[in-house]
Amino acid sequence: MGVKAVALALAIAFGVSPAAGAVAFLQAREAPGGGFAERGGTPSAALTAWAALGLRAAGAAPDPATRAYLVSHEDQLETATDLALGILGEVAAGADPSRLVARLRALQRPSGTIGPLLNGTIWSVVALRAAGESVPPATVRYLVARQSTGGGWSWSKGGAPDSNDTAAAIEALRAVGVKGPVVTRALRFLRRFQRRDGGFELERGRGSDAQSTAWAIQAYFAAGAQPPRSAFRYLARMRRADGSYRYSAGSATTPVWVTAQVVPALVGKAYPLR
Repeated sequence: MGVKAVALALAIAFGVSPAAGAVAFLQAREAPGGGFAERGGTPSAALTAWAALGLRAAGAAPDPATRAYLVSHEDQLETATDLALGILGEVAAGADPSRLVARLRALQRPSGTIGPLLNGTIWSVVALRAAGESVPPATVRYLVARQSTGGGWSWSKGGAPDSNDTAAAIEALRAVGVKGPVVTRALRFLRRFQRRDGGFELERGRGSDAQSTAWAIQAYFAAGAQPPRSAFRYLARMRRADGSYRYSAGSATTPVWVTAQVVPALVGKAYPLR
């Protein structure tokens, strides 16, 4: 049985209906114009892109209104991270991301960086591969060189490595074919962020949260490794009656954003979505 099949079986065993309730919740949060918003909030391109990714991962194609919304709100995207998310969302919604790709390419530098932040470069790699675009070899070398001595990556150059950026870096590097010791060390580093409750935390001492747990699970999928079973048990406990997921045991903030990011982990998919 493959890693994804094991993950699906674990999800069912631990009471997590694989994304069905989460999909219904997300679809209920779509506004008339195709954008997505938290309850009482207004739609945004970023949240809509995350929702599109969650729906696509679960096999529920975003509707044409969502595709049109993303394309018509590209002006909300400015940084490399924003543009990368926009590309991922448009690809998930079935739109042509070429305008965003061109804007992202304009941020590339000879050093390999794409935008000023390490996080932006990581996500740019994921987005370019999702769009079927090549990634400059200098960018791949830059990401590998930015791995900390402990095995992780941070939000910005010189910052403290965290679980989320490490998980995303694993996905990015695997998307361009990097494997071996770099990935092995990264997974070993990531595992240090798992707490006794089974969840993963963003930073040491912060406490487990559903998003960090989902990112960690996706990193394992990307690396072809089996995620810890306890991580699925943690997500099962974060599930709410309406199909959404709590951010943590003590907080149910931004349920649309959290749920959209949890869905790919539930169905055994890493970024870029295949």
